[in-house]
Amino acid sequence: MKSFIHIFLAIWLVGSLCARTAYADWAHNFVVNDGKAYIISNSQVDKKQIGSRIGKVTLYSDKEGTYSGNFSNSYPRGTAFYKIIDVDIHDAIAIKESNGMFVKATYHGEYAGSTLNWQDVAAYSLGVLLLIIMISSFVNRRLKP
Repeated sequence: MKSFIHIFLAIWLVGSLCARTAYADWAHNFVVNDGKAYIISNSQVDKKQIGSRIGKVTLYSDKEGTYSGNFSNSYPRGTAFYKIIDVDIHDAIAIKESNGMFVKATYHGEYAGSTLNWQDVAAYSLGVLLLIIMISSFVNRRLKP
């Protein structure tokens, strides 16, 4: 019974260490480009202010969740993102709409679901290692006379 409790605690610990929390603010229409989230505004951007193309929507989803890549909860796949001349991309970008007009999207911060960071990998690895040690200990005790 004592071994069962140890295994249960090890599995619970692994689960809690490996749980990855990522939040997406779905209260707004947004796009994600290169791991950066931009809230879509109602402001139009003059075509003379449009710079080079910096990306495009590779995934559209209106279902809340955490996705990776360049995606949007309001624009279809293929919608292009552009740099606004004399505006840093950490401030805003332009999105080309289907009617040929450009709308401004304001930088909101790094998107939590876009990348896997080393802390996630370390927590997962530590949890798996701990689980292996606990199972090995349990098996060792059962095999000894």
